[in-house]
Amino acid sequence: MSNTQALPLLETDVPEAVAPCCPPLTERPFTVDEAETAARMFKALGDPVRLRLFSAVASHEGGEACVCDISDVGVSQPTVSHHLKKLKEAGLLTSERRGTWVYYRVEPSVLAAMGKLLTSTSTAS
Repeated sequence: MSNTQALPLLETDVPEAVAPCCPPLTERPFTVDEAETAARMFKALGDPVRLRLFSAVASHEGGEACVCDISDVGVSQPTVSHHLKKLKEAGLLTSERRGTWVYYRVEPSVLAAMGKLLTSTSTAS
């Protein structure tokens, strides 16, 4: 059983899409739920190893990476697995087992939601 929560899709003009996890920081104060969601995401990315793993998956050709291709981040394999689990729990990664390997992916909606969160809604300077 998993308690993983993925960030919702950002493309609100698509009928089946849902609203992003949080409004831009400059739009209005966060609700308690929005703050908890954003904090979980930022906390997961607050570790340098996790940030390197997230970047390795996000930048990998084809948009997904086998754990065998991204595990060289200067820590042991069990530690890599721990960090990947934390990124999944924060909703930043999804995974799929194929034979003996696990492939990780960053959904485009997650990157879009993260960008939207840090974007200013004000166009005036």
